[in-house]
Amino acid sequence: MQGESVGMEILFKEGIGRAVELLRAGELVAFPTETVYGLGAPLFSPESIRKIFEVKGRPRDNPLIAHVHSIADVEKIATDIPSAFYELAELFFPGPLAVVLKASSCVPKEASAGLATIAIRSPNHSLAQELLRDLGEPLVAPSANLSGKPSATRVEHVVEDFQGKIAAVIDGGCSSIGLESTVISLSDSNHPILLRPGSITKEQIEEVLKRELIVSNNTTPVASPGMKYRHYAPKAPLKLFTSLEDLERYIAQAECAKRILLTEKRIEDGFCEQFPLESYSLYAFLRLSDRMECDELLVFCTEKVLADRALMNRLYKAAEHVEY
Repeated sequence: MQGESVGMEILFKEGIGRAVELLRAGELVAFPTETVYGLGAPLFSPESIRKIFEVKGRPRDNPLIAHVHSIADVEKIATDIPSAFYELAELFFPGPLAVVLKASSCVPKEASAGLATIAIRSPNHSLAQELLRDLGEPLVAPSANLSGKPSATRVEHVVEDFQGKIAAVIDGGCSSIGLESTVISLSDSNHPILLRPGSITKEQIEEVLKRELIVSNNTTPVASPGMKYRHYAPKAPLKLFTSLEDLERYIAQAECAKRILLTEKRIEDGFCEQFPLESYSLYAFLRLSDRMECDELLVFCTEKVLADRALMNRLYKAAEHVEY
């Protein structure tokens, strides 16, 4: 049912009731989703929500995503819901899509960062759904990592960041997708906006809506998590390359004691230690590089990688700068 790690309870399926008990008592509980692990607090508990910002070191103007069990939950916390939402929800709820809607007056300002909107998604993970059902209200949940660090895709990542800081984590195994959800805004139903790319693509959404999405230019105020601040960063500098020649030239000219290359296709030259570049394992690798205490991370972006909007979005945010 449960174990313990330095004051943090590690719960399994049989411990969902314990997780609900802790949440209702004002404690924070991390839980698994198909994208990344979330750090949860009940939506209608402003005091618990404030704890999320404190333990993560999260900027107060960075809004949270509300995780819901059902469409009925959406209708309790959002207003003026457009038909486009129901069209998308039919295909992508539950799933890795968060939709920004106009918030009902019952939504605490702590969850929405004072905005008139709230991002909502329904996670496609059986333990997350069971937790939401038994709790009986939505959970606001950013990724369960310290702000700026790579997101947590395994229970050990949560323990690494929050030992002694939160009450419990539900162990649901490795996240199957490994990158955060796609986020779109329908707060102006005439102008849907892609705020953050994810595994559900711009083209898939446009096919449902029968219109083109505007792509956000990341202006303020922050309408969605993952837009404004540097995210997903390992301790070592991370540099991106799109040309093999430029990569080889950089390695030849810049001395480095412990350098690691992340690449989709193994490069035969063997000029440094190489690891595979995969969306689902990116964050786990970045955390591994911290434990290895490497001095520099290099990423070779093939055409296939460059075409992956979600993966490139995370790499750009984690990178120190870009080399071409």
